[in-house]
Amino acid sequence: MTASTATTDVRRSARSAAERHLRALVGRDDASLREDQWAAIEALAVDKRRALVVQRTGWGKSAVYFVATLLLREAGAGPTVIISPLLALMRNQIAAAERAGIRAVTINSTNMESWEPIHQQIHAGEVDVLLVSPERLNNPGFRDEVLPRLAATCGLLVVDEAHCISDWGHDFRPDYRRIRTLLGDLPTGIPVLATTATANARVTTDVAEQLGVRADGAPVDVLVQRGSLDRESLRLGVVRLTTPEQRLAWLADHLAEQPGSGIVYCLTVAATQQVAAYLRDRGLEVAAYSGQTEPTERQALEHDLVTGRVKALIATSALGMGFDASLGFVINLGAPQSPVAYYQQVGRAGRGTDDATVVLLPQIEDRDIWAYFASLGFPREEQVRETLAVLAESDRPMSTATLETRVDLGRNRLESMLKVLDVDGAARRVQGGWVATGEPWHYDAERYARVAEAREREQQAMLDYLTTDRCRMRYLREQLDDPEAVDCGRCDNCGGLALSSQVSDAAVAEAGVRLSRPGVELEPRKMWPTALANLGIDLKGKITAGAESGRVIARLTDLGHGQALRELFREDTPDGPVPPQLAQALMAVMKDWSADWPARPEAIVLVESARRPALVADLAEGLSRVMQVPVIGRFAIVDPAVPPGAGQANSAHRVAAVRRRFALAADVPSGASILLVDDVAMTGWTLTMAAVALRDAGAEVVLPLALASQA
Repeated sequence: MTASTATTDVRRSARSAAERHLRALVGRDDASLREDQWAAIEALAVDKRRALVVQRTGWGKSAVYFVATLLLREAGAGPTVIISPLLALMRNQIAAAERAGIRAVTINSTNMESWEPIHQQIHAGEVDVLLVSPERLNNPGFRDEVLPRLAATCGLLVVDEAHCISDWGHDFRPDYRRIRTLLGDLPTGIPVLATTATANARVTTDVAEQLGVRADGAPVDVLVQRGSLDRESLRLGVVRLTTPEQRLAWLADHLAEQPGSGIVYCLTVAATQQVAAYLRDRGLEVAAYSGQTEPTERQALEHDLVTGRVKALIATSALGMGFDASLGFVINLGAPQSPVAYYQQVGRAGRGTDDATVVLLPQIEDRDIWAYFASLGFPREEQVRETLAVLAESDRPMSTATLETRVDLGRNRLESMLKVLDVDGAARRVQGGWVATGEPWHYDAERYARVAEAREREQQAMLDYLTTDRCRMRYLREQLDDPEAVDCGRCDNCGGLALSSQVSDAAVAEAGVRLSRPGVELEPRKMWPTALANLGIDLKGKITAGAESGRVIARLTDLGHGQALRELFREDTPDGPVPPQLAQALMAVMKDWSADWPARPEAIVLVESARRPALVADLAEGLSRVMQVPVIGRFAIVDPAVPPGAGQANSAHRVAAVRRRFALAADVPSGASILLVDDVAMTGWTLTMAAVALRDAGAEVVLPLALASQA
């Protein structure tokens, strides 16, 4: 037998075994692998190569790595390690694996008590697949103790949603940066599979280059497989409506017409709650879902959606990657920041169905929300250098909470930045916090600028999608650099979908009532930030004498009054009195709120504003006239050298800045109830510090009131 004949026999035998495993996996005797699926499996299980598979949602990427796992395990290889971004994906994948007799376990933040038994099972050879959340890769114990063993013994490494590796991608995640190190530590001959449905040419190239990393610096041949990104079941359309009331009314009138169950995506958490409440009032079975939803409730809501117990989940992008169900529609109330992100979200629909409807209802405020999220990107170089300097000066590890008191960055941005510095070798997470390594670090300003420019181009491409008269699916596929993109014949521009823009007067009226109903609770701060002593401030623990629950007209991100408030607080809006529409809304808030007051206010104190002194003065004087109580003083600016927004990135710095900037200038009657008035509550700390000062001065009750809040 020649070598080529033997090789052919090996491949033929592997193909036959792969087909058998596929049938067990999907539970159908007539199932068979497509040639592109077999090509990927062959590269992994026979040739032990590294591969990047960019294929549309529903193509069968999980079948590739599960079948490859079974082939490799039969040949004596170690367990497959799958890095998956979401718990929903893990749950679905474990259920699928069990159908084929694959023993799958997961290590994530919700099952810490099982970690040690799982490690023992792995050592005993009782685990075929280990699913790991990317956050685990940055845990010191996991990184230093578990990860090296996995790298040495795994039979296959799978990186799901691999576009998260690339900071060119729409959903870059710092935790994925650790995968570069893992790839470099893998022994020669361990196959690697990276999969995604949402990567354009630039992201594909970047991920492929990272897959080619090896510790010895030798080049690695990476198979890149890009398939057609057409979603043959999806019918895309756009409905352009002028007002928030009309858009809510469209949902109320047309949601029931959509096939099956589905998702209504919103850009903010506040919007999910508003929309869900309105649609429930209109008799529709819906529920809100976001990153703030408790994990157990998330799982229950996902099950309700899959089983059709709800018509729709009104969700943020937290219901995204890895959610696997046969949904009949996806509706976006507001446009995502890029066509690539939009393609991923609409990909939740049309799995296992022949026909699914996708509707985009764009909003005027979309660009404001995009700008807010853009402000949370990678910090400026001086902030990074300051963080490294603080770490270098410390003789012990510093927790993130302690670092917050030393650098002007919020918790999430600080954590993300530190993870990047960890992978770059400039900082290291250890037991007890973070330390500087002393290694030199380069701030790649040119790359960050290019990424920012790419984001701006993607946002413009999303805006162009709204107005294009070309095929919508072709437009999205071209944005993903799909060379096979052709007109779909199914979208509204191709004539395959007719979407009515008509809304009933009753639905518009009820939406108007819902959106014009002002009043959002302003929760008082209850705990001082950690480690204020580092800033010379002797405050810690519970805030025992502070504010009562307060009120604002609306959040700046709200659909109704949020728009008027965003316009009021734009940088280019001149200072002046409270607009009549908002003054009327404020009176409605006061009327509803008064029933909950522990005591009626006897006096008003205003928070002085450098940016909008006329607005705050008019607000306080107007309330004084209506309530017939005096304005007795101010939380006054005593150090104008401290900028108005100083320290807003994190709580400790904000407390320090407010303490320097303001002081109470008021003669407070002992035991009085005070209405504390501000223009906008961004972090809540100015109102908190003012309330504490008022209580210290003798007030018994402090009721905070502002026109708007950040969240």
